[in-house]
Amino acid sequence: MAEFFASMPPSFWISVAAILVLLALSGFFSGSETALTAASRARIHNWVKAGNNRAKIVEKLIADKERLIGALLLGNNLVNILASSLATSVLIALFGDTGVIYATIAMTAMVVIFSEVLPKTWAISKPDEFALGTAPFVRPIVALFAPITFAIQKLVNALLRLIGARREGDESGMTGHEELRGTVDLLHKEGEVVKNDRDMLGGILDLSALEVSDVMVHRTKMLALDAELPKEQLVQEILESPYTRIPLWKDDQENIVGVVHAKDLLRALFKAGGNVEQLDIEAIVSKPWFVPDTTPVQAQLNAFLRENAHFALVVDEYGEVEGLITLEDILEEIVGEIADEHDEVMEGAKKQPDGSYIVDGSLPIRDLNRALDWQLPDENATTIAGLVLDEAKMIPNVNQTFTFHGKRFRVLKKERNRITELKIIP
Repeated sequence: MAEFFASMPPSFWISVAAILVLLALSGFFSGSETALTAASRARIHNWVKAGNNRAKIVEKLIADKERLIGALLLGNNLVNILASSLATSVLIALFGDTGVIYATIAMTAMVVIFSEVLPKTWAISKPDEFALGTAPFVRPIVALFAPITFAIQKLVNALLRLIGARREGDESGMTGHEELRGTVDLLHKEGEVVKNDRDMLGGILDLSALEVSDVMVHRTKMLALDAELPKEQLVQEILESPYTRIPLWKDDQENIVGVVHAKDLLRALFKAGGNVEQLDIEAIVSKPWFVPDTTPVQAQLNAFLRENAHFALVVDEYGEVEGLITLEDILEEIVGEIADEHDEVMEGAKKQPDGSYIVDGSLPIRDLNRALDWQLPDENATTIAGLVLDEAKMIPNVNQTFTFHGKRFRVLKKERNRITELKIIP
């Protein structure tokens, strides 16, 4: 065997060395493609902010993934085809026509093991570090192949449009919010993010998609007092209320004339020496702040912070009061239910021994989803009663049952055409 190889001409060894170099280049292209496409954009961006020059190169490369992948695939295919051609010519010279078979078997094994599986496994295990290592070498290759990859991209896009797989203006990839939400959900599923943190991050992402009508306290559950009540009765009801800000109305409940703060009332009562009759209620009533029901929750949060306020009344397009919204209502969309000594643990829903829940019809779907980790849709309805009406396409009767979204809903109570209580069986 030693004599056989010793008798080989120098051109044989040059070809063998060239094949090995080409296989190494193929492994480099395969590993770089895997690492650069799997690299964490967030981590790379943090390294860029820290002044890492190689991270800057990676960020620029992955900004145009079609161009990057096109260049790497082009280079990979060139070296693979060239290596296969050299191997075929060498083995034909040694074994004749059967060398084609030997070359096919040998090159397939070597390409799969050393140019595909090995480098890609290495790259996927540490994609960010691998990407940083290969980026300086990939950049000139991408620039070199730019004209060819540009032409290939145009041809491919034209063919995709021809078969209807792509249209002008099609968005590629997910939005930033979708990517963040998907990442958080995946990390929660893998146990790296607890439920409360997942819900909090999800609540922050949801703010831009919500309107105040989605999170407000509906007028049917809103406490408002008649400003014309006797002073003693008015003071008693305000102090016995679990709320610190109470709307006052005159003549008609829709005619909100002001908002009284319990602390202001207590201060005024102290100054009056505890004599209710000496109180000047109108002096401590603040002007009501009305906001449209279509106001984005994010905008209302900014307005609360800007105005140093905590309370606003929500009106519809006709100026009719729909409910109220507080800073706490918005914060609860982020951090979950904020309970104090006057609140129930989960207001509006009580778990039964059989695992079912008795639920108030006005309970927001989002609150129930967050508390019980359910996935009931809230695109077309805000409350549980609204969800049943939307799905049933009718006004159900008491004891009527519906099954949808993996749960059974039974109507327990109604007031006129409004569902006030349901039983939900998972």
